[in-house]
Amino acid sequence: MFNKKWLAGVACVGLFVMSGMARAESVSFVQPHDGATVSNPVHVVFAVEGMKIAPAGTMTEGTGHHHLLIDGHALPKGEVIPANDKSLHYGKGQTETDVTLPPGDHTLTMQFGDGAHRSYGPAMSQTITVHVK
Repeated sequence: MFNKKWLAGVACVGLFVMSGMARAESVSFVQPHDGATVSNPVHVVFAVEGMKIAPAGTMTEGTGHHHLLIDGHALPKGEVIPANDKSLHYGKGQTETDVTLPPGDHTLTMQFGDGAHRSYGPAMSQTITVHVK
C-alpha cells in the first residue's frame, strides 16, 4: 500500500508542474520602451504571451493579431477595432512595424484582437508614451 505522505508529495509536485504550464495571457512592447525619446520612423516591436498570432479571419480560440492605436486607449472586450490612420491593423500576423509620427509626445496602445478584429479588452493591451524628436 502507498504511503499517504508519498501520495501527498506526488500530488503537490503535480499541481506545481501544472501551474507552471499555464501562462498568463498578455501583450507588451519590446521596442520602444515607455518614456523613450525616438526618431522617425519609429520602430515598434510587439510581443504576446499565452496566445498565438494568426492572420485576420482566423477564428481559432486563443489566436489573434496586433493593432496599434496612436494617441488612443485600450478598447473594451468585444468592441471592433476601427481601421483608420490612428488605428493600424497588422492582420497578416506582423510583429513589428515602422510608423511616422509628428514631433512631440504620443501614446501608443497595442491592442490584441481576434480574427474579426474584436478587442480582447484592456487585459490584452499595453500603453506606452514616447517623445518623437
